Amino acid sequence: MRTAGEIIFRARQESSNLLLLTSPPDFSGDTPLELALPDPHGVADALRGSQYASVIESTARDLLAHHIPLLGATIDTGPKIHWRRDYVHAIESGSAYFRSIPYLSFASVGDHKFVWELNRHQHLVLLAQAFLLTGSKDFTQEIFTQLDSWLEQNPFQRGINWASALEVAFRALSWIWVYHLTASEMGDRFRRRFLSELYRHGRYLAVNLSVYFSPNTHLLGDAVALFALGTLFPEFPESNAWRESGAKIVEAQLVSQVRKDGSHFEQSTYYHVYALDFFLFFYVLAGRPEKFRAPLVGMAEYLHWLLGPSRRIAFIGDDDGGRVFHPYGQRDQFGRATLATCGILLGRGEWAGTLEDIAEQAAWWIGADALQLARQERSSPFGARLFQQSGAAFLESGALSVQMNCGGFGAGSAGHSHSDTLSVIASLRGERIFGDPGTYTYADPDERNWFRGSAAHNTVRIDELDQAETAGPFRWASKPQVALTAWKPQPDGGFVDAICRYGQFTHRRRVLLKPEQLLVLDEISGPAGEHTCEQIWQLGPGASKVKMSFSAPASRCASKWSPAYGAKCPGTALVATVTGCLPVGIAMFLTTGGDREITIAEARKILEPYG
Repeated sequence: MRTAGEIIFRARQESSNLLLLTSPPDFSGDTPLELALPDPHGVADALRGSQYASVIESTARDLLAHHIPLLGATIDTGPKIHWRRDYVHAIESGSAYFRSIPYLSFASVGDHKFVWELNRHQHLVLLAQAFLLTGSKDFTQEIFTQLDSWLEQNPFQRGINWASALEVAFRALSWIWVYHLTASEMGDRFRRRFLSELYRHGRYLAVNLSVYFSPNTHLLGDAVALFALGTLFPEFPESNAWRESGAKIVEAQLVSQVRKDGSHFEQSTYYHVYALDFFLFFYVLAGRPEKFRAPLVGMAEYLHWLLGPSRRIAFIGDDDGGRVFHPYGQRDQFGRATLATCGILLGRGEWAGTLEDIAEQAAWWIGADALQLARQERSSPFGARLFQQSGAAFLESGALSVQMNCGGFGAGSAGHSHSDTLSVIASLRGERIFGDPGTYTYADPDERNWFRGSAAHNTVRIDELDQAETAGPFRWASKPQVALTAWKPQPDGGFVDAICRYGQFTHRRRVLLKPEQLLVLDEISGPAGEHTCEQIWQLGPGASKVKMSFSAPASRCASKWSPAYGAKCPGTALVATVTGCLPVGIAMFLTTGGDREITIAEARKILEPYG
């Protein structure tokens, strides 16, 4: 239910939008050809001939042919790009006033994620980088041709590409980089038109900040883009107001979105990277304010552990496939460039990463000198660590590493959380034994609910129910109660004990990691009557290199996983099932050596010294 304050805010917002619609603003001034960002020519000179430069050029050549990598797909637009078209599902929407576009209706617009990702124009930034690296003006000509086409098809405030403030913010950030990298190549007439349209993006954002609609990473992204426009284009009439408003919001979001242990409050590993990148870019533009340093170090430390020895992140919670800068490559490695940026900005050399890690983001944000801090890839033992507020528990013993989710759902409606409480991710020498299947889609209700449901995660499902009731694609009607009851790290592994309560059920999971062994004991209690309890394990490639035994009948079944938003692959799950009256228990014993049977009694005896 909307408050009186929200109703008044929205009424003022809509009146301002209608005024902008009837009298679109113009900027008739000019700005310098160089922005207050690092010299891109120096970065290009330092990277020329590198593996990174080769990948950029190859991708840019594909873009010239309109083969555009987009989330988990590559689309072929043909000679003319239809900017309001979902190419994956062949659905195109019209150019009505943006408030009248039903962007969540698949039948009307397709999957809005695919439309919006194309219209973030991050591929134009890559084309601009390719121009600097190669000197070929084919790339700049393509940029200007596509921008002309976009402006023709997307009049100010009309169509789906104006329906989300965050998407306008992403596009504004891309245009800033396009201007920074190619302004000297723009003809005077085109440049003035481009600046006027970029100014309109700022005017739109100032009115449509996501104060009430998704006021999380949406509001953060809006504010960072508004601050960037105000900072880098001081010639815009409202630049001072935009800079002050953006900074105030970003500072407030740093307090509200980042928990004391450094984790992001949406309880999504992917959105943690998203938010950290937004905060980092603001940190660079704002001159590295000291009050941001400690929270950023905390976020970076958390990311360091999420990446782990393999430097690949597990998709706990939603992953929407996007990225603040350079959304190309393997999604589970996006965090590497972010951590490298943190390492350089925050003086933590152990996070700096390889030259490729730095080249993706830090070099362009900080300057060519950042590349001098590249180090050779090296892996070192991580050991044990608990992040109290997020409930993320990490254990390591030799070649085995474990990550357990002992936290609850995210804040508010927990829109980006999954029904994955007490789930376990395990790896052998960096190769997944048990993994998280990802997100796949926001648009298909059945697929959306499966990928975020308990059946998709390495936890227990009772009577085919999730740990919470869904209330739409981005809302849970109820949340489980979660408590970490024991955390006992050891030099060669450790022990975790946690409880999850939902409905009338209590699920207790105890995890013990020892050299070459992992024991998981689940005990479920609840109401009278017969119940079916399933202990689910989504298998990764490392599962073929270990031995598993169960105290209950276990069977392999077909499953699925998503390496990126919009992409779905076949997978395999191993499910141990018990049907009967509660309480019941299910034990899983994993070893890197020979076979060993396990019973509930034996599992309890092994765990007895730990609690």
